Amino acid sequence: MVARLVIAAPSSGSGKTTVATGLMAAFTRSGLAVSPHKVGPDYIDPGYHSLATGRPGRNLDAYMCGPELMAPLFAHGARGCDLAVVEGVMGLYDGASGLGELASTAQVSKLLRAPVVLVVDASSQSRSVAALVHGFASWDPEVRIGGVILNKVGSDRHEALLREAMEDVGVPVLGALRRAPQVDTPSRHLGLVPVAERRADAVDAVAAMAEQVRAGCDLPGLLALARSAPRLDGEAWDPARELPHPAPSRKPPAVDGQPSVRFARGAAPGSGRGGVGDGSAQRPLVAVAGGPAFTFSYAEHTELLAAAGAEVVTFDPLRDEQLPLGTSGLVIGGGFPEMYAAELSANEPLRKAVAELARSGAPVAAECAGLLYLARSLDGQPMCAVLDADARMSGRLTLGYREAVAVRDNSLAVAGTRLRGHEFHRTVIEPGAGADPAWGIVHPERRVEGFVQQGVHASYLHTHWAARPEVARRFAEGCAR
Repeated sequence: MVARLVIAAPSSGSGKTTVATGLMAAFTRSGLAVSPHKVGPDYIDPGYHSLATGRPGRNLDAYMCGPELMAPLFAHGARGCDLAVVEGVMGLYDGASGLGELASTAQVSKLLRAPVVLVVDASSQSRSVAALVHGFASWDPEVRIGGVILNKVGSDRHEALLREAMEDVGVPVLGALRRAPQVDTPSRHLGLVPVAERRADAVDAVAAMAEQVRAGCDLPGLLALARSAPRLDGEAWDPARELPHPAPSRKPPAVDGQPSVRFARGAAPGSGRGGVGDGSAQRPLVAVAGGPAFTFSYAEHTELLAAAGAEVVTFDPLRDEQLPLGTSGLVIGGGFPEMYAAELSANEPLRKAVAELARSGAPVAAECAGLLYLARSLDGQPMCAVLDADARMSGRLTLGYREAVAVRDNSLAVAGTRLRGHEFHRTVIEPGAGADPAWGIVHPERRVEGFVQQGVHASYLHTHWAARPEVARRFAEGCAR
């Protein structure tokens, strides 16, 4: 049984990320193996969680994956750990719009049978904090609020007033943190700046969070609360069990009667990818975009691709001038290409390599940032020109969950496949005439979205493949062909 805590708040901006990341780092530094998790579709916070713990930050999204997968996905990520810390999303009871508690931190805490620690911004209140906490603790009797951390406390006198007010609520105060701008992390149009873009500064920020939490929180009390969580029944999610029969490997093509093989960077004969002359099969190699411009990804995607029989290699479109040798499929996830448009454009050799791979009919899956990279241009800068479309920044934020149906057969899904996803961008894309859409959005509004051409599937929609493991199998099988 893994000890666990959910870090929640009455509203966004209360300090959840600072407290959750600081707790992860402080407990890791004490010698515990800490598993980091984030409720909802957020990609940025898990980067800080990973920096704090040395483990992949994982998301728990009950809208995209379904409530039934929350405990199995949690158990998968927390396997072998001493403690799991789950950072909530928005306010404790805020979920998918119009769908009750679905995808809320409260729902996930109940599915995990985990105690909640409420982080309260106390900067503009004293006795009122007691009424606020009482209301949150009594709203849903199935949600166990096991403690409160008072954040942005102004002084010793302020802290004393807050603690006195809390005495009659029945919820213990497990920490009081002073206002500390030195641990603030910079933000921009889509939230915090990702770790990959400011790694040295992020390391210092996480260290400061850990020290602030260590000095201001009752770590033994928090650990005891985490260990009070009851047993969580059921099996952990397992990508190998989801995809028990890997995609067929492809035989290297014969050249002058001898099989040939191309190796990924760093691979060599005998490395497990087959060798010249041995007649062995070759796993299809899927290149996944990474680096500062493409930081949005779910760890389960690469795990599912590997379970489906693919070899996964990461490359950086800002730095690498060629795709990994032997690439037979390409995944370009989300991120901030708009911040690096000039640098991405300047890497002309890679843009040409991506376009050549797409023209060959190889499977290419692009989400949001990947869609922009495949466009003809982004804010006037030449991109890969795989798609007959131009992209630009706008002043409008597009944000929210979506329910979608595949319009036609493509490299990820057969026509009619339904899944749920999430949009989060401030760009718009202007397609040329006659483009084939990837998705029909059926909720909350009806429209078509994205592009399908040859093996390319490009869309603004972020999806979580754990909800549809067959997506990874279909993609890997296309690469194998």
